[in-house]
Amino acid sequence: MSAVIGRLALYAKLVRLDKPIGTLLLLWPTLWALWIAADGRPSVKLILIFSLGTLLMRSAGCAINDYADRDFDLHVERTKNRPLTSRKISANEALAVAGVFALLAFLLVLQTNALTIALSVPALVIAASYPYTKRFFAIPQAYLGVAFGFGIPMAFAAQTGAVPALAWVMLLANIFWAIAYDTEYAMVDRYDDLKLGLHTSAILFADYDIAAVMLCYALVIGLMGRIGVTLDFGWIYYVGLAIAACMMGFHYFLIRSRDCAGCLLAFRRNNWVGAAIFAGILGNYIIR
Repeated sequence: MSAVIGRLALYAKLVRLDKPIGTLLLLWPTLWALWIAADGRPSVKLILIFSLGTLLMRSAGCAINDYADRDFDLHVERTKNRPLTSRKISANEALAVAGVFALLAFLLVLQTNALTIALSVPALVIAASYPYTKRFFAIPQAYLGVAFGFGIPMAFAAQTGAVPALAWVMLLANIFWAIAYDTEYAMVDRYDDLKLGLHTSAILFADYDIAAVMLCYALVIGLMGRIGVTLDFGWIYYVGLAIAACMMGFHYFLIRSRDCAGCLLAFRRNNWVGAAIFAGILGNYIIR
């Protein structure tokens, strides 16, 4: 029994159940979309489907990511002790774990409508292929933004049976947000990635990495502000955006020295950025 428990603990570590920040960064934009698509009244069923589905797909993505990067992670200080990299589990086990989590997520999607089910196919392909973009794409963080934001069109599809232009604008905002926070994350591994010949936004932006992060943050606020104007949102929504903008501004002071601890802290605090924007959306519908 202890051996089984130990194995399950390794699988839990493989899918980062001990590090929920990735799930939260996936969840917030999905909730933004779900609330807006439902005009502030999403069903409990859809909230549960998308919340649990986010956790499952993020878990599957982590397992696939470690499978794809198993030979690279061995040479990166931050990742060399991961279960697959340290050979505590096998590559086939990691693929099996990813398959189980992806299957469970798909079973949830089957409880929605045909359009959402159809959208789940490219969502899976994008999530599974993301780890390989670091080998050839100069800014894989943009691809990550699509992967992390695909819950947005799926939420609109599940709620309304259609994906309006507004959903794609929100997805674009999420892409810029992902470039910002994942560049902060990539700044930690920049020198290891250079030695391994991998591509990241931190390498692409080089000395302009901090400016690029702040520009992307500004574009997120601008696009989300435009969405608020389009939907005639009230003042409380903009209070949420203003709080998020202040948090983003504070990140400058965390990353300006390019210290690893500061960059990681900035990355993790993006959870509160997403929460502030959601609070503004939720508050708008409550007081309207």
